[in-house]
Amino acid sequence: MDTPSCGSCHQRTPFYKRENEGVVLCKTCFRESIERRVRRTISHWKMFSPNDHIAVAVSGGKDSLTMLMILKKLSRKFEHTKITAVTVDEGIAGYREEAVDLASEYCKKLGVDHVIVSFEELYGNGLDDFLKGKQNRMTACSYCGVFRRKAINVAARRVGATKIATAHNLDDVVQTYLLNLFQGDVERFARFSPVLHDPRGAFLPRVKPLCEVPEKEVALYGYAEGLTFQTASCPYMMEALRNELRSVVNRLELAHPGVTFSAYRAMTRLRELAEPNVAPSELQACQSCGEPTHMGLCEACKMVGVRKDKLDVPA
Repeated sequence: MDTPSCGSCHQRTPFYKRENEGVVLCKTCFRESIERRVRRTISHWKMFSPNDHIAVAVSGGKDSLTMLMILKKLSRKFEHTKITAVTVDEGIAGYREEAVDLASEYCKKLGVDHVIVSFEELYGNGLDDFLKGKQNRMTACSYCGVFRRKAINVAARRVGATKIATAHNLDDVVQTYLLNLFQGDVERFARFSPVLHDPRGAFLPRVKPLCEVPEKEVALYGYAEGLTFQTASCPYMMEALRNELRSVVNRLELAHPGVTFSAYRAMTRLRELAEPNVAPSELQACQSCGEPTHMGLCEACKMVGVRKDKLDVPA
């Protein structure tokens, strides 16, 4: 009986079956297929230019380390492209220390400059200390998401970056889309895009090079490359609605391979239909920290307790 072989090269031993395509791939062809998909995504959405300085948000988890490795490979063909890894230390005991160490280790191996910023430096407290004693608080992820976005912006500007790359994979993007839908956030729902930018230049453009790669394939690529990932889980993850949505989407994908891609394609189509009818929001500088915001104070400053009536500037 003939031994099964890779459906692409027809030579090597199968490593992974892509259920939604019905194709079996060897390890080499699987890796190449992921890199090819990332290249196509970058090209289709015009994410980068050859002279970009890319701040890659590297948490130390599977997605960000895999993205860093792929972008480093792709950047070798563009001598004027620069990559700097930025890591945010949220101050979560027993969780973030391992990830920061892994991020630092792989940046050294890849020859990538690495900058670390912390919640304590920017906001006065790490997340653990910030949440202590808070009565009737929102979920930890609600605070952390706002603080992280601002921290990445700050770090990217410090290193002189022109773009920020985040490691949101296909599953992340679809989950975010559903979250906005269920929470009634019509504006964000309509503005979904793998490339977020402000024509007026108020904030650095953000891109998602892994947005068309399923989470399990991101992890498998890292495994195939011999990457070591963070082992600890965030102690606050069970508070988030996203965690429940992740379970639902995973079950649907298992029962109906390709349903996540179908949802993603629907999102991009709806965006094309909605975009002409969504006016750009007015941005201004936060009266406390200077970050771009739709209000007098940015969300992060409001969360840490900055009050307009205590500022020496007009409200």
